[in-house]
Amino acid sequence: MDIRDRVIAIIAEQAMLEPSDVKMDSTLEDLGVDSLGLVESIFAIEEEFDISVPFNANDPQQSEFDISSVAAIIGAVEGLVREQKGISA
Repeated sequence: MDIRDRVIAIIAEQAMLEPSDVKMDSTLEDLGVDSLGLVESIFAIEEEFDISVPFNANDPQQSEFDISSVAAIIGAVEGLVREQKGISA
């Protein structure tokens, strides 16, 4: 399972959806993920990939971690994984 599939599985679990129902252009709001679900998703992503997500739960719009869509979240996770492994893009 690659990063994309793993992130989608985490988001789907929080949204109580099947992974096939999670589209790349969906927002978390579109999927019914509330602020608590967002925080739980961030924790699950950190645990799954052994990374530290620069996320401000009090003001997610001002965070360095882009949560604007599923695709943006996947891209941000891929970037953090590359950074952690010392791989340049």
